[in-house]
Amino acid sequence: MFILVILQSMVAACNHAEEPAKSGASRMDQYLSVIRGVKVALVANHTSVVGDRHLVDTLLSCGITKDQLLKVFAPEHGFRGEMVAGELVEDGTDPITGIPIVSLYGNHKKPVPEEMEGVELVVFDPQDVGARFYTYISTLHYVMEACAENGVPLLVLDRPNPNGGSVDGPVLESEYTSFVGMHPIPVVYGLTIGELAMMINGEGWLKDGLHCSLQIIPCENYFHGKPYSMPLSPSPNLSNDHSILMYPSTCFFEGTVMSEGRGTPWPFEVYGHPELEGEFSFTPVSIPGVSGNPKFRDQRCYGADFRDFIPADGWSGLQLQWLLDAYAQYPRKSEFFTSYFEKLAGTTSLREQIEAGLDQHQIRQSWQKDLRTYRKIREQYLIYD
Repeated sequence: MFILVILQSMVAACNHAEEPAKSGASRMDQYLSVIRGVKVALVANHTSVVGDRHLVDTLLSCGITKDQLLKVFAPEHGFRGEMVAGELVEDGTDPITGIPIVSLYGNHKKPVPEEMEGVELVVFDPQDVGARFYTYISTLHYVMEACAENGVPLLVLDRPNPNGGSVDGPVLESEYTSFVGMHPIPVVYGLTIGELAMMINGEGWLKDGLHCSLQIIPCENYFHGKPYSMPLSPSPNLSNDHSILMYPSTCFFEGTVMSEGRGTPWPFEVYGHPELEGEFSFTPVSIPGVSGNPKFRDQRCYGADFRDFIPADGWSGLQLQWLLDAYAQYPRKSEFFTSYFEKLAGTTSLREQIEAGLDQHQIRQSWQKDLRTYRKIREQYLIYD
């Protein structure tokens, strides 16, 4: 009997692993009753979908009225995903529904009290990618803070983390806090956006130790490390599943003189520079709606091609060797890093270690104490296996 129970559990676990992950937004039976009759503000963008339909359009088709949907707060890339990375997102009106759109990017990252007037519930649903410098989690922080200050509860419709199977990289030091790194977490932090919201609350990271009234609608059939193919690109320069898995490692090139592939069909899957040598080359160009003015626009760059890269040990952490190789190849070492690199890394140590000639193993060893501490904290907020 005991063996039979074990076998049944194993079969159930296998079936669970084979079933596709389902986002919190797709589990409408879990939250429609919470929204009905309530004045709602959505934090949403083009990834906020139920099936192949935008969350806003879905809610309206389910009987939620436009009078209830007071506004949409739009993070980087805009409400319908029409903005290039770093481009100003303007306030406006959604042409499809007529619902007001308030930008939460640029100089206005946090809802002000006037924008929270009349709001009885905020619903958060952008798709994260699991890298500390991806700005949707910074928007989450500021929205939680605004909700706490104005006594408005927050409902997070959780989504799978495509990089959720590992914890790796340097933990951010407080002096390097910025919009591309707001929390003392590693580069790859191994949490869904719902779990991270719980950690932000639980660790007292909101201003003045504020606490946000928080409810999470969990994903279904998801566990950390389960492969997840996004139904839509989360941002214009993360155009496929492979680039999303590469992004935590290759985004570091944005803080160097290297091109990270913006202005090509393969952003974050290649790197290069006009002064390097090699057989592989690419020429960044302006791509409307994706990369307006990329590094080395219209110049041939030579470098490395990782479009077919699959790590032998699985997607279990950062690939540091690429950064070390690029630094070794570049002739003017003192010019390799820009001031932005330390914001991405969250510390000066990584740059200093590379300049000192440390290898990948030595650098990784320097992270382990902080990562052990972080993993213990992380355990308290896990919703998923």
